[in-house]
Amino acid sequence: MTDPIPLLSRHRCVLPDWLALYYDSPIELTHGEGRHVWDADGNRYLDFFGGILTTMTAHALPEVTKAVTEQAGRIVHCSTLYLNRPMIELAERIAALSGIPEARVFFTTSGTEANDTALLLATAYRRSNQILAMRNSYHGRSFSTVGITGNRGWSPTSLSPLQTYYVHGAVRTRGPFAGLSDEAFTAAAVADLEDVLGQARGSVAALIAEPIQGVGGFTSPPDGLYGAFREVLDRHGILWISDEVQTGWGRTGDHFWGWQAHARSGPPDMLTFAKGIGNGMSIGGVVARADIMNCLDANSISTFGGSPVTMAAGLANLGYLLEHDLQGNARRVGGLLLERLRAIAATVPAVREVRGRGLMAGVELTRPGTDRADPDAAAAVLEAARAGGLLLGKGGGHNTSVLRIAPPLSLTVAEAEEGAEIIARALRSIV
Repeated sequence: MTDPIPLLSRHRCVLPDWLALYYDSPIELTHGEGRHVWDADGNRYLDFFGGILTTMTAHALPEVTKAVTEQAGRIVHCSTLYLNRPMIELAERIAALSGIPEARVFFTTSGTEANDTALLLATAYRRSNQILAMRNSYHGRSFSTVGITGNRGWSPTSLSPLQTYYVHGAVRTRGPFAGLSDEAFTAAAVADLEDVLGQARGSVAALIAEPIQGVGGFTSPPDGLYGAFREVLDRHGILWISDEVQTGWGRTGDHFWGWQAHARSGPPDMLTFAKGIGNGMSIGGVVARADIMNCLDANSISTFGGSPVTMAAGLANLGYLLEHDLQGNARRVGGLLLERLRAIAATVPAVREVRGRGLMAGVELTRPGTDRADPDAAAAVLEAARAGGLLLGKGGGHNTSVLRIAPPLSLTVAEAEEGAEIIARALRSIV
């Protein structure tokens, strides 16, 4: 039955103007299976964005659906005021996988809330409200996290309870260090960090950094940069928070966590996670050393963090991921996809760079022959890909001109080839 009032009109009447919608004619997704979704008009799409990197394993994964159904049939909610077996079991697994010694886990409902909690812990532990963050970064939409977000398109206010210092190094191919070798780039970024610390008033609480910047357009530093930063941080007693909301759970293929590409000085003091672990259910969290996690001197609970239903989903999803070696699949199929995208890009003047790792790829579009971002071209490719049966994302620190590609980690070689061919046609349509 057709709605008497179009859904888009109803959306605009009751939801904020700043709530972004993709496409000139936004679509309503009604169901999904595997790596595909369908809209309300019956159109089928290969999903290369997974609800912003959230559908990590597959749409309607039977193991997750069964776990959610069975848990919902027992009890849906209890809060953290009571012992919660699924929460404890998932915390045990995540603590063991984190690489952080004497790890404690606190569950939230989103990555924003996870980063907010990490900032609370760091500032309380260090008795300082000063935070180091990376240029072009994104850490969430709460009042504290927009205050440390280095991407102007996602930071709507300059008001903040924190004093933030922004450091170079997270964007390899733009900025003042772009022409340097990896070794020289890292040395220059470390020198910049030292210089920034010279401007701080007293102690700094923490550095928060995404190993690969998500909203920023899948940019990343040379491997080892955050390990080099850690040596400087340790001299000052400054904590390192690795924001793994988008890079965690094996998406990069080479590593289970993004921080492991920078592990020469050991694991971070804290890591934050969300998105993929719930495969669409609302799970976020913080892993921290026990002394940091236990530093708060006031009571706290979580009403919805650690919900029995979401924890059951997380356990089933994580089990499936590990048992089916989806990290290995991300490495193998993601490597093939990146090779295919780079071959396509070589024939399209508008593509400045293809970058990424595993099943996390970015295609940056600029005006041909220049470094000037071309958001109109990115929007046109997004539309053309959708018309061809493929859903992509957008991002980037320079006017949202990067196509973000992050399909479920169970993507097959055939689906990677199909998606690459649709992207090729979409890119060539803007020439």
